[in-house]
Amino acid sequence: MSTKLEAKLSFRLASREDFDAVRRITLDAYLAAGHVDEAHPYLRILADVERRAESAQVWLADYDGGPTGTVMLTGAGEPYTEVAREKELEFRMLAVDPAAQGNGVGRAMVEWILDRARALDGIDAVVLTSASYMVPAHRLYESLGFERMPERDWSFDGTERNLWVFRHAL
Repeated sequence: MSTKLEAKLSFRLASREDFDAVRRITLDAYLAAGHVDEAHPYLRILADVERRAESAQVWLADYDGGPTGTVMLTGAGEPYTEVAREKELEFRMLAVDPAAQGNGVGRAMVEWILDRARALDGIDAVVLTSASYMVPAHRLYESLGFERMPERDWSFDGTERNLWVFRHAL
């Protein structure tokens, strides 16, 4: 992480007072990137920060004094976990406010997730799922040492395995 960015970026568990910011950042990022459209049913899941926060850790990244990014952390056997196995930390719904994209915030957030995982007892890897079309995200993950795990790829409906799993051993 660059020294300039590091000095301006901080992380905290989102509180109820932060949920609107988490919701705004997540929805804006997914819509702006074209991952979903206004009618997509996944928007309801992305918007339901309250429910996520009941059973997973929802984190907020503040950059230069304001909410800029968000991510959810979960582990094996937890309600929002999709692919984490024992001793793996999974991150989901990583989002950076479109107004702050291009400043290295997303990279810094993933580096922070890796550092956080290293500090947790019993965690030996970080995993995530990324849609097959999210090529820029794949380049970021691979540049940070994540490896594709095609044998763990999956889909929501059991057809084409278009949800790719990436893993970073710690």
